[in-house]
Amino acid sequence: MARDTGHDQFTRPLRRILVGGLVLLLLTIFMFWRIDSVRVEQLRAALVDRFVPSFDWAMTPVTKIANMVDDAQSYVRIYEQNQELRRELQQMRAWKEAALQLEQQNAKLLDLNQVRLDPELTHVTGKVLADSGSPFRQSVLLNVGSRDGIRDGWATMDGVGLVGRISGVGNQTSRVILLTDSSSRIPVMVQPSGQRAILSGDNTGTPVLEFLEKPDLVRPGDRVVTSGDGSVFPSDLLVGEVAQRPDRRLRVRLAADYARLEFLRVLRMGERPVPTDPGELITPPLPVTPELPPLVSQAAP
Repeated sequence: MARDTGHDQFTRPLRRILVGGLVLLLLTIFMFWRIDSVRVEQLRAALVDRFVPSFDWAMTPVTKIANMVDDAQSYVRIYEQNQELRRELQQMRAWKEAALQLEQQNAKLLDLNQVRLDPELTHVTGKVLADSGSPFRQSVLLNVGSRDGIRDGWATMDGVGLVGRISGVGNQTSRVILLTDSSSRIPVMVQPSGQRAILSGDNTGTPVLEFLEKPDLVRPGDRVVTSGDGSVFPSDLLVGEVAQRPDRRLRVRLAADYARLEFLRVLRMGERPVPTDPGELITPPLPVTPELPPLVSQAAP
C-alpha cells in the first residue's frame, strides 16, 4: 500500500505539469493564430508549407474511412433503388397479365361481333363461369339466366361456330350442353351435297354424323351447318367440317374453339308452338277445307 501511495505522489504532480503545459501550448497556438500581423501571417504560411504536406500519411486513414462511409451510403441507396425496381417489376408483371387477359377477352368479343347471322335473330352475350367437362358430361355455365330472357333450347355460339344449346335456366345463370355431350342430338346438313344427318355427341372432340342417306356423297372437308329441321336450331349456323377417323366413321371437326370458351352468344329464337294433339307429334294438322253447298237437282217441268 505504501508503494502505491508513493507512486501516486510522484505521478500526480508530473501529470499536472504535462496537462498545464499542453493547455499553455494550445493557448499559445490559438493566440498566435489570431494575431493579425504581416510577419505572423508569413510565419503561419511557412509553417503550413513545412508541416501540412508531410501529414498526408496521417490523413490517409481519415480519407479511407470517409470514402468507405460514402461507399456504404451509396450501396444502401442502390439497395433501396433495387428493392423499389423489384416492386415496380412485380406490379408491371401483374399489369402485363391483366393486359393479356383483356386482350384475349377483346379478341373473343371481336370474334363474336364478326359472326354473320340472320338479321332477324337477336342475341345475348354471356361469360363462361365454370366448365364441368368430364368423361361423362360436357357442359359449361353462363352468367346469364331468366332475368336476361334466356330460354331452354336456345342455341349458343362462340366467335366462329355453334357450341351447344341451353339446358337448364336459373335466375342469374344457365347451363349449356355442348355438342360433344353424349346427350346432344342436332339436325345438320352437309354442304355442298345437301345431305341431311344427325350430329350425335359421344363425349369426344369430334361428334359423329349419323343417319346419312347417301354417305358416298360426303367427303372429308365438307362444310357442316345446321339444317333448321324441326325448328330445333336456326338454319345455316356453322358447325364444322367433315372428318374421317381411322374407324371409318364420318365425324365433324367442330369450328368452335372448345379449348378457350370465355364468351358465348345465346341466340334468341321465337317461341316454338307446343303440340296439344297427340297426332301433331307425327304430322301437322290437315288444313280445313270449306264445305261445298249440296247440289240441288231441278225437276223438268
